[in-house]
Amino acid sequence: MNAQTSETSTASSSSLCPETERELWRGVSCGDDDAREKLILAYRPMVFWLAKKFRVPYHVYPDLIQEGVIGLIDAVDHFEPERKNRFITYAYYRVRGRMVNFLQRSEAKAPLPVEPELLERDDSFEADLDRIEWVLALEEGFERLPEREMSVVRSLILEGRKASDVAAEHGVGVSHVYRLQRKAIAALKAWFSRAGAASGL
Repeated sequence: MNAQTSETSTASSSSLCPETERELWRGVSCGDDDAREKLILAYRPMVFWLAKKFRVPYHVYPDLIQEGVIGLIDAVDHFEPERKNRFITYAYYRVRGRMVNFLQRSEAKAPLPVEPELLERDDSFEADLDRIEWVLALEEGFERLPEREMSVVRSLILEGRKASDVAAEHGVGVSHVYRLQRKAIAALKAWFSRAGAASGL
C-alpha cells in the first residue's frame, strides 16, 4: 500500500467505534474467530456498495457480491494492524480487485485473473472512501429498523434495485414500498440526529 493510505481521513470507518475495532483486531491476532466474524459483518456493506458501482445486470449481483465477500474475508485474514494503515483502504482494493477479476473471467476479457495488487488505483478513491464510510454508518441505522422496512430500504439504497422488483418480492404494491421507504428514512434521520447529538456533532 502507498502513502495514500495514511493520508486518508481518520474518521470512524465502520459502525464499530475505534476502540472496539482495535480490540477486535487484537482478538483476530490471537485467533479469535468471533472477533474475525464481527469485523467481516461490520465491513460487509462496503461489498454491496462496490458491487452496485459496477452497474452489471441484476442477475450477476449475487455472484459478484459473493466474490466481494471472499475478498473481504481475505482482507481481514491478511491485514496487519501493527502497520498502522487503515483497514478500509486495504479492504477497498482487495474487494474491488476480486470483483474485477470475476467480471474479467466471466466476460472472457482476460485469459488469466489479474492480481488485486496489480490493479491501477482508481482516481475516485477519496470520494469513494467518504461514501463507503457513510454507507457503513447507514447500515448501523438499518439495524434499528423493523425487519420489513430494513429489507426494503437496503434493497433500494444499497443494492440499487427497482421498486417494482422489491414490491414483487414482498408481495405488495409499489406505492406500499415507497411508503415503507419514506417511513424508514424518517426513522433513520431521527436516529442520525440523536446519534449526532450524543457524540457532540
